[in-house]
Order: sequence, then structure tokens, then C-alpha cells
Amino acid sequence: VIVISLSTWISWFIAGKLYTYPKSWIPKSMNSFELALQFGISVMVIACPCALGLATPTAVMVGTGVGATQGVLIKGGQALESAHKVNCIVFDKTGTLTVGKPLVVNSEHPIAKAIVEHAKNITQDEQNHSWPEAKEFVSVAGHGVKALVQNKQIMVGNKKLMLDHNIVISVEAEEILAEAESMAQTGILVSLDGEVVGVLAVSDPLKPDAKEVISILKSMKIRSIMVTGDNWGTANSIARQAGIETVMAEAQPETKATKVKELQSCGYTVAMVGDGINDSPALVAADVGMAIGAGTDIAIEAADIVLMKSNLEDIITAIDLAKKTFSRIRLNYIWALGYNILAIPVAAGILYPSTKFRLPPWVAGAAMAASSISVVCSSLLLKKYKRPTKLNNLEMNDIQIE
Repeated sequence: VIVISLSTWISWFIAGKLYTYPKSWIPKSMNSFELALQFGISVMVIACPCALGLATPTAVMVGTGVGATQGVLIKGGQALESAHKVNCIVFDKTGTLTVGKPLVVNSEHPIAKAIVEHAKNITQDEQNHSWPEAKEFVSVAGHGVKALVQNKQIMVGNKKLMLDHNIVISVEAEEILAEAESMAQTGILVSLDGEVVGVLAVSDPLKPDAKEVISILKSMKIRSIMVTGDNWGTANSIARQAGIETVMAEAQPETKATKVKELQSCGYTVAMVGDGINDSPALVAADVGMAIGAGTDIAIEAADIVLMKSNLEDIITAIDLAKKTFSRIRLNYIWALGYNILAIPVAAGILYPSTKFRLPPWVAGAAMAASSISVVCSSLLLKKYKRPTKLNNLEMNDIQIE
């Protein structure tokens, strides 16, 4: 700006000293030096890059504010910038695609009913009941738990936990597990002193909006992948219900992060959506980490965007808002640059030889201020943001989000 204004002043000053323009061009109240100085000052004032400096931060500030009103907490401009480029989303299963409230199912057997009834009685009389202490408790990430209870080794977890401890799984237990997995249920084994003594089938149904959201993402040309620590049978069944074609099951926390990095190396801009401690490494590794609001504090801390209402549809809102915000930023830059491209030559006196029009410094200052105000007003138009019509249609179809 300084170079342009100095160049303008010097050019007009030299032209005046060399009499390259008629003396009649010089106003009666000025000399050639003052005329040249006015052109230089006008250029310096009107070319002030305030509008360019306001183009991005104002749009980001308004965009993040609008996101908060929509239940989408966006942690800064970097998250917005990455979100608008997302073309692949990695979903966790439990608590993300599913409701996250597992229920024990298939307990209609008479003996099972008797056990459940006894457990209820114990719970009701909990104050007078002495619970055995669990010693040497260990949580095995992605597999289950184990502990000593009354000097008996008890393990509760998946098939891999049992196999890792050389526990033989009976044919009957295998059949029950297979049946549970075919119905999108998670099979949990219970062992006592190295012997499988029970199988629990736990059902965690798909969220009502999951299938519709995956379908909308597909229409936006965004790839959806499910990565879970659950078994392959349950994972594939849930994926089929949701309409997800690519599945990775029995994944450890570090495996999820590795998968995200693998996708990034293939050229994808990856968003990770999760809710648990196991998802934290992947949330950090992803270009955009999205945490479910009902998830763990660690996951929320690791994420770039928090979906406060825990609705999957807010993923689409976040991406769409990011795209709208960056479209507004581009528009702000086009306006600010266009203003400078047109205004600087006028301030430099390009119209003066033919029309005798000069832009006084005070007018240049007013034009510069107007340019900055217009950029701010342009960013404020983001407050009129409305989420995609497809999501409104989703609600009209009476899909209630829990």
C-alpha cells in the first residue's frame, strides 16, 4: 500500500515538474506538489487492507456462533476449514450409530427368568445385602473385564478375551454367539475359573436417523465407513441396516487411528465420529474429530466439533455450515479485492485527465470504512443460515431422534 501510494505521488509530482500535463489541470488552491500529494494520500487511505483482514475472522466468528445455536459446537476456524473439505467419515458403532443403551435380550428361558428375578430381589434388598469384593480388577480395552471374586477368577467379555486366556468355548456357546451376531446383537461370554459358564446377548439398536443420514452423506459424495471393536457378525449386521458398505470390526483404539491415517494417505479428508475413550486416538488423528455430546469427557476434549444433541443429522449440519461459511469468506475476499482493484486507480487519478474527477482523502477514508462495514455485514448474513432441506424432510417423515 505504501509503495503504491508513494509511486502515485512521485509519478504525479514528476509529471507536474516536467510539465507533462497542462497547468489548467492544477486547481487554483493548489500547486503541482499538493495535487500529487493528495493523490498519494487518497491511494494510501483507500487501499488500507482492513476489509481483507476482516474477511475471514468475522465469517468464522459468526459461523461458529450459528453452529452453537444449531447444537454444533465448533472449536475454532481450523475445524471449520477442515470440515468443509470432508469427503470421508469414519463412524464408531456403539453409542454413535447405535442408541448407546444396550439391553440384555433373549432371556425368556425359565431358568434365565428365575436368575433375573433373583437379581431383582437382591437389588431391591441392596442395603442389607453384602456384596462380595472384586479384587485384582482389570479392564482389557476392547475386550472386557476380569477380576477375582471370592477367590474365583471371573471374566466377562468377548470371544477374543477368552481365547487370549486359553479358555475353550463350547460348541453350544459358539452357536449362541453366532445366532446373536446374526441379529445384530453383541454376544458376551462369562467364564468362571477358566470355563465358560454363560452367554449374554446384548442388543443396542440402530439410531432412528442413522440410515437416512448415511444416505444423505452418500448423495453429498461423502464416503461412510464403520470401525468398531465389536465382533464382525454384529458389525456387518449393523452396517447393513445403516447402509454402510465398508466395515472394520474387532478394532483396537490404535487400530482405529491407523485406519484414519491410512485413509488420509489415500487422499481423503477424514472426519471421525465417536463417543468413547477408545475413539480418542482416532478423533485426534482425523482431520476433523466429531464427538457425540453424550460421550465421555475425554472424547469431547479430543474432538474439534461436538454434536451437543447427539444427533447424527448434526454431522450434515456441521459440514454444510462449514461449506456456507467458507463460501462467505470467498465472497468477502472477492468483494474486498474487487473494491481495491477498482478504487485504487480512481484514487490514483486515472479519471482526472478526462473528467477532472479527484477523490479527496476524506472521501477515500469513508469509502474504506464502507468497504470494511460491508464485509462485516456480509459475514453477518450467515446468521440467516438454515440447515439443509433434506434434514427438514427427515423430520417430516416422523423420524424422532432420541
